Amino acid sequence: MSEENKRNVNSKNEQLEQFRSDDRDKHLTTNQGLKVSEDEFSLKAGERGPTLMEDFHFREKMTHFDHERIPERIVHARGYGAHGEFELYESMKEYTKAKFLQEPGSKVPVFVRMSTVAGSKGSADIPRDVRGFATKFYTEEGNFDLVGNNMPVFFIQDAIKFPDFVHAVKPEPDTGYPQAASAHDTFWDFIANNQESAHMVMWLMSDRAIPRNLRMMEGFGVHTFRLVNEEGKSHFVKFHWKPELGVHSTVWDEAQKINGKNPDFNRQDLHETIENGDYPSWKLGVQVIPEEDEFKFDFDILDPTKLWPEEEVPVKVVGRMTLNRNVDNVFAETEQVAFHPGSVVPGIDFSNDPLLQGRLFSYTDTQLIRLGGPNFHELPINRPVSPFHNNQRDGYGRQTINVGKTSYHNNSIASNTPSVATEAEGGYAHYQEKVDGRKIQARSESFKDHFSQATLFYNSMTDVEKTHIKEAFSFELGMVNDKSIRQQVVNMITNINLELSQEVAANIGVQVPTEGGSNVTKSSPALSQANTVNKPDTMKIGVLLDDGFTGEAVQKVLDGLKENKTYPTVISSKLGKIHGDDGTEIEAVGTFDTGHPVLFDAVYVAGGAETDANFQKQAGYFVTEMFNHYKPIGATGEGIAILHEAGITDVAGVVTGEDVEQFLSAYVDAVSQHRHWNRNV
Repeated sequence: MSEENKRNVNSKNEQLEQFRSDDRDKHLTTNQGLKVSEDEFSLKAGERGPTLMEDFHFREKMTHFDHERIPERIVHARGYGAHGEFELYESMKEYTKAKFLQEPGSKVPVFVRMSTVAGSKGSADIPRDVRGFATKFYTEEGNFDLVGNNMPVFFIQDAIKFPDFVHAVKPEPDTGYPQAASAHDTFWDFIANNQESAHMVMWLMSDRAIPRNLRMMEGFGVHTFRLVNEEGKSHFVKFHWKPELGVHSTVWDEAQKINGKNPDFNRQDLHETIENGDYPSWKLGVQVIPEEDEFKFDFDILDPTKLWPEEEVPVKVVGRMTLNRNVDNVFAETEQVAFHPGSVVPGIDFSNDPLLQGRLFSYTDTQLIRLGGPNFHELPINRPVSPFHNNQRDGYGRQTINVGKTSYHNNSIASNTPSVATEAEGGYAHYQEKVDGRKIQARSESFKDHFSQATLFYNSMTDVEKTHIKEAFSFELGMVNDKSIRQQVVNMITNINLELSQEVAANIGVQVPTEGGSNVTKSSPALSQANTVNKPDTMKIGVLLDDGFTGEAVQKVLDGLKENKTYPTVISSKLGKIHGDDGTEIEAVGTFDTGHPVLFDAVYVAGGAETDANFQKQAGYFVTEMFNHYKPIGATGEGIAILHEAGITDVAGVVTGEDVEQFLSAYVDAVSQHRHWNRNV
């Protein structure tokens, strides 16, 4: 390096030095240098009251966080969207005056965006993560946005901590990695030191965090909202999306391999399924609690780290959403769509959930920087189907050409138009909840139970699901370098289940707890994925085929699989025509190089009389991977010998036979089960 270059480097380092900041051992301050006395709770009117706008620290912290990234979303950057429609089955008039929830059979268009949370726009589809599930209803009264996740609870109780949580789960700032992963020090340090996250982290370590596809995951509104009817009566409500194909997941080894083989696996699956006309659908369910029953339960219904057990508050199915059209342009639609939990219609209102209250500020603030200004509502994907009229003007990206002199209220020039609407005319009226409390930064005592529902969740799992949770904790914490953090998390888990903490501790090399545990025995069967819908519909089946296959029998199996609404895909050593023993020709559309077993839900091995050593080897690997991931396996003809050579015999989910009708019936039944957990690997 020349002397001049050295001088330039040193000069630049000196220039940068004045901007470096080491925050260790310092008091927390605002950006103006004001020392902060509270950073856990936003300022509220009473412990359970609404958040107050005068909380300048909350607004500064949240505003700064909302503007940290351009142009992709700070969270939920990697998403995929589709259009569809929502049809109402049962009138909700008893609970709400929202027009789109009045008449059975009525339909409204929707746009749905599903996403991962932590990863960047360029990350893979199946990390261990929460999934966003956001739905925009384009109703005649305006847009209603149901902005939720595939898990019914969240990591934090107050929105003021959201920047902290996301900072912790994002790539660590000193290294810039890991991407789209929670298996690192800062995330688990946050969990150990913010134990309100205990319930949510149990969901994150469960199979719910690695869904098989976007069509087979539940959606939840997460927060407690209000429904208000024509008489002004209020009910608390939680929203649910129940997939008609059931709730199904990958296994961790499989998920990691999918991310390597096809990082676009989930978005491609959604796109192709819609293109094939097998439109994914979800039932809309609601849990409703009368306002007078707010304090009836052993949990606070406003706490976003708590769910309402379905056995205590049943889910009432009221409608169905179907996604039936792909986007024309991912950027113009999926990337530019702007959701906001504050986009509501008359009859839908908010509760004092402090996380929801903060989101009502944050989402608009985020769109201002991400979409370049206040006119993002004019982008085609965001435009309501109902016309909008107001006195808002100008700004970046303005498309409306307003006519006339006035742009203010009140005025006489235009007879004070646009004018406000009365409630009878459809004007939105906030529910008149009585609020009376001291200005305080605190949390209600009823929010301080962090472990009982975490234990309820674990109690509700099958033995297989519990094993997966133990393995997930062991993997994640095994990636944590700081042993003290690993120990802190194990100590926290002890409050959920002693046996769980003991097994995890033994696996990750920390002190094994001998005391602790929970006395909660309650469970909720609805939380287990074992209690879900099982269908063969849209299951992707890899068909391993080579020259000399038994033509008539194989063709009948393929036809039968298609009749049962599955997607058989022929895989061989090379692309092109494969010839059967009777002259039948079947096209191979994938090879062992491009058709990895993790990309399929099941395998059917037909083989062929002319298979060579390479086919035998590749097919053996294919079926072994399928077997190890507990997937259905079927074989006829020469394929049976391939299974035997791989050491796979007639155990759970493995179907062989020469009688086509009997084989097909048994195999479709095995495919319907998705996974066969009672298989010894």
